[in-house]
Amino acid sequence: MAVLLETTLGDIVIDLFTEERPKCCLNFLKLCKIKYYNYCLVHHVQRDFIMQSGDPSGTGRGGESVFSLLYGDQARFFDTEKVPRIKHRKKGTVSMVNNGSDQHGSQFLITTGENLDYLNGVHTVFGEVSEGLDVLAKINETFVDKDFIPLQDVRINHTVILEDPFDDPPDLPVPDRSPEPTREQLDSGRIGADEAINDAEGKESEELEEILNEKEAKTRAILLEMVGDLPDAEVRPPENVLFVCKLNPVTTDEDLEIIFSRFGSIKSCEVIRDWKTGDSLCYAFIEFEKVDLTPPPPQNTQNVQIERRI
Repeated sequence: MAVLLETTLGDIVIDLFTEERPKCCLNFLKLCKIKYYNYCLVHHVQRDFIMQSGDPSGTGRGGESVFSLLYGDQARFFDTEKVPRIKHRKKGTVSMVNNGSDQHGSQFLITTGENLDYLNGVHTVFGEVSEGLDVLAKINETFVDKDFIPLQDVRINHTVILEDPFDDPPDLPVPDRSPEPTREQLDSGRIGADEAINDAEGKESEELEEILNEKEAKTRAILLEMVGDLPDAEVRPPENVLFVCKLNPVTTDEDLEIIFSRFGSIKSCEVIRDWKTGDSLCYAFIEFEKVDLTPPPPQNTQNVQIERRI
């Protein structure tokens, strides 16, 4: 009994323990059959520990069992299967993720380390990787941020059931064909899985973070356009307005005005702040009286504190 996961980094075949874990395997197989996992992100990667997927929201806080789709929200999760005891001994062990209440939904993990005893009795082992350990190794080596989210999207594109011993439950919503991904599914705000690999190859983690930051800024601009805070995602300030970014959080309007007044008369200077907390968002706009007085942006001052003592 097996399932093929076609990921953006290659194919992984999972052999399922259908006799030992019938409910977990039934849930996993039928979610695969209704294409629930298509385009799901690998949303969590800890090197030499685990990779985690199976949440359509891509946040690690979503997902539901197939029983929820059949019987409603009261069946969103189902109880863990603890007998017989199966341990996380080797790389490629596949488990349903415990939601914190000894229940499972749709999220699953695959181990990328060995002898992970502290996972035993918490997450339910229901299979193992039989082919594609090299693909698992690629996922294990992907760059991640401080929250262990891959900087470049890694996705499950498609699932193929190789063998299924379970009958389909009545009213299982099996699609006639694999659905096309929506724009929302593919736009994570990070480096796209389909972007040229050479764009990331050879780059350090800091460089990939910079690419990610640019994409996040673009995504925020699109969202601001959607809610009406910006007239257009591609809007640019007037030529006499200087945009200053990556400020130190303690820099104030007055500090910036003192620094930039050497370039000419300033009409206004504003550090943009969070409307709720008042905290600096680390960027500002400086409006000059004349266009030709607007200075070129200073170099190599990222996160430097700008204050009155100059």
